[in-house]
Amino acid sequence: MTPRIAFTPGEPAGIGPELAAKLAHSGRTPDIARAQIIAIADPDLLQQEAARLGKSLRLLPFNPAQPAEATPDGALHLLPVSLAEAASPGQLNPENGPYVLETLRRAAEGCKDRSFDAVVTGPVHKGVINESGVPFSGHTEFFAEQAGVEKVVMMLAADDLRVALATTHIPLKDVSGAISASSLQQVLTILHRSLQHQFRIESPRIGVCGLNPHAGEGGHLGREEIEIIEPALDTLRALGLNLIGPLPADTLFTPPQLARCDAVLAMYHDQGLPVLKFKGFGRAINITLGLPFIRTSVDHGTALNIAGTGTADTGSLNAALSQAIELVQLRQL
Repeated sequence: MTPRIAFTPGEPAGIGPELAAKLAHSGRTPDIARAQIIAIADPDLLQQEAARLGKSLRLLPFNPAQPAEATPDGALHLLPVSLAEAASPGQLNPENGPYVLETLRRAAEGCKDRSFDAVVTGPVHKGVINESGVPFSGHTEFFAEQAGVEKVVMMLAADDLRVALATTHIPLKDVSGAISASSLQQVLTILHRSLQHQFRIESPRIGVCGLNPHAGEGGHLGREEIEIIEPALDTLRALGLNLIGPLPADTLFTPPQLARCDAVLAMYHDQGLPVLKFKGFGRAINITLGLPFIRTSVDHGTALNIAGTGTADTGSLNAALSQAIELVQLRQL
């Protein structure tokens, strides 16, 4: 089987288009070399970035009605979407916000109708999309809406470390109020089932962080562990989930504890992700759990400060592609 992987380069003024152009020439790993990679992007933008790199780039028309074929070196398959206005590296333009969203919509539609086996996303700039007049909180929420699912989970991975999030892109002052027994049960159920069905881990072991320092110190440093987190975990344990914790994050993120876990649930964004990025920056990826299709992403932002310089690193993109391909293959088992 030749997996069909859609790639959305994201913000046209960022490093995503450069990553796409480099993908055609970056010495693909064997798994990526056997896949069909379909860029959903403006063809002139991709050719502009290839020329900036001093590379030729063949853009091959994508036809979902034809049998999948591996994308050859020096080429990308293409599903074209036109920019509203020409893009300049490092210069955000709200006029192109709808273009970014249209590439994501096409990717979601293609995954839903099985034209694509998975989608890998490049970095977007949430601010400029909102400035274009379209409310947008992130890829994760956008794909959930497109797929018609109520709840998805953001999980990042680097090497053998997987970190899922109980809350995502909200202010720190709002985290406690966003954590409830029902929301934790939803997140942990999705995480447990995804580890079973997507990653083929028969009996997943999930470590759960506390919210407060020292996991609340018996209620002296906060009562969320006692009143919300522990009862939610007990309910799920009675259903057969293997849950460790809640433990203080500075205890759980140590090698002896991580060796007991197939994944960790952090209570908020910056509780878990600094550890993961320290472990595997440049190799870390984002995986959305709970969708009816496979979606992975790079772990970095648009890097406007280096856009157009030719210095963007493809490490995270290659890792995201490889993980998407592996998940496609596991789905066939």
